[in-house]
Amino acid sequence: MNFTQEQISDLLLNVANSENGSNLLMQLTLNAFMKSERHLHQQENEGDYCNGYRERKARGFGKEMILKVPRTRNGTFYPVLLNVLRNEDEERRKLIFSLYRRGLTTEQVSDVYEEIYGKEYSKQQISYLMKDSREEVDIWLKRKLESHYLVLYIDATFVHTRRDKSVSKEGYYTILGIKEDGSREVLSIVNHPTEGATLWQMELESLKERGVQSVGLIASDGLTSIENAIAESFPNASHQLCVVHIKRNILAVFPRTKRLEIGKELLEIFAIETKSITAVEAFKNLCSFVEKYQKSYSSLKSFSNERNIAYFTYLNYPPSIQRMIYTTNWIERLNRDYKRVLKMRGAMPSPESILFLMGSVAMEKEYKSYSYPVTAFREIEELKKKQTIEVAV
Repeated sequence: MNFTQEQISDLLLNVANSENGSNLLMQLTLNAFMKSERHLHQQENEGDYCNGYRERKARGFGKEMILKVPRTRNGTFYPVLLNVLRNEDEERRKLIFSLYRRGLTTEQVSDVYEEIYGKEYSKQQISYLMKDSREEVDIWLKRKLESHYLVLYIDATFVHTRRDKSVSKEGYYTILGIKEDGSREVLSIVNHPTEGATLWQMELESLKERGVQSVGLIASDGLTSIENAIAESFPNASHQLCVVHIKRNILAVFPRTKRLEIGKELLEIFAIETKSITAVEAFKNLCSFVEKYQKSYSSLKSFSNERNIAYFTYLNYPPSIQRMIYTTNWIERLNRDYKRVLKMRGAMPSPESILFLMGSVAMEKEYKSYSYPVTAFREIEELKKKQTIEVAV
């Protein structure tokens, strides 16, 4: 049967104007393309005969359609069109993952998906679609690591966690590393109900199992016995206690009326971006400060403990990086990013779901802002080489 161009146009117009007509036309067109592609395949591969069709779901104009994908007996035929549809499915999965990672609930993700693609998914379907993303995050969190890191920042944040039908605050440990090229990398995110030096030693040891052999410096808060855990796992690493924490703790000892005055004194004691004072000299200044005020504020006495010299380790490094290593601010910012997303999501059903969300946030940070090297850190390696040469001489 032969039709004129005008008759074909009228026929297509009538179909398009009918109910679900646009989808039907698209479905017929795609099926025809794939059938034609199989015909070309048979011409190039003699003996590979037709072997019926298999169904493949796709979406068009906001509605689902069933495509008839041609098959061949030898199974060597694969329509190019399916690669396009597969790429589209992958893009949609990435969209769902991206929206969830930014704090939207599964219900909100479904609403956005329906608005864009015209298909509604249940919470369970959204969770299923993110199965590949969960596996991707899990693999990333267990990946092999580099052998040497210039700096490790370690810190735990506490998140309300549902476990055994009850909810309590549990610790989520994060380790952020500076690689030799100066770029940052989140090495580990793990869950422990509490925080303690023994647990931190366990996590530092797990880094060694994943390939880490040496660390130049580890920055942490003043957790009791944390220095012992670090010395056990990486005995050659220097240790920096967070200056922001000790300054905050010292100020808390004084009444509000004196904090402005005391704050100025602390700025002088914990000077940064300077070569004018050594770590030992700065610690002696802290001890003098404690001696000056401890008669009136006896709780200050603990700040003159010898372990507190670790608050001044940053003074052993070039001034250009002192501001970046004298606190755990970088990992604190990452903790705030975690909590911002978790707060938007509300209650999480399990520790695994929290780790998935935190891991996805860390992955995005690493692929974006963390991938740019902080060139000042290269001075650490130059200093290390210089010290090695001096020892050898």
